[in-house]
Amino acid sequence: LGHFADRRPAQLSGGQRQRVSLARALINQPPVLLLDEPLGALDLKLREEMQIELKNLQRRLGITFVFVTHDQGEALSMADRVAVFNRGKIEQLDTPRVLYTKPTTAFVARFVSSANVVTGELAQRLSGRAEPFAVRAENIRLRSPTAAPGSDTMSCVGDVADVQYHGAMSRWQVR
Repeated sequence: LGHFADRRPAQLSGGQRQRVSLARALINQPPVLLLDEPLGALDLKLREEMQIELKNLQRRLGITFVFVTHDQGEALSMADRVAVFNRGKIEQLDTPRVLYTKPTTAFVARFVSSANVVTGELAQRLSGRAEPFAVRAENIRLRSPTAAPGSDTMSCVGDVADVQYHGAMSRWQVR
């Protein structure tokens, strides 16, 4: 950003201001750097570029980054470990993959990418146990009621209540 040295902060773009702020924080070589929603004000393309830049910078410098974000995709893609908080307490602290694939509580399952948590009578009917379990949307398949389920699947009949189109995916509400 050297060629912008004569500009005032208000004359810099959001991404340029983020880079200047980061450089000022890193100049003192801190062992830990707190980044509180550092990409929140950026557009999607710049946000994705900065995610890569921050990850590379952290690896190159060997500094611990504590990255606070409400963007779950950002947290899962950038972190070595993720903490999910519930009412001010850590509900689960794990690698992104374990947090996503093996949530330890129904809260974490619902919070991290909105898993479907099956409870009560439906859990009993599907799994033979009354214990709640989580099913991720990518593991759900719709089929005709007349088609036979596979041997390694659970199935139930439901009525489609709503479909929300989200571009590459759709969200279905089934009763």
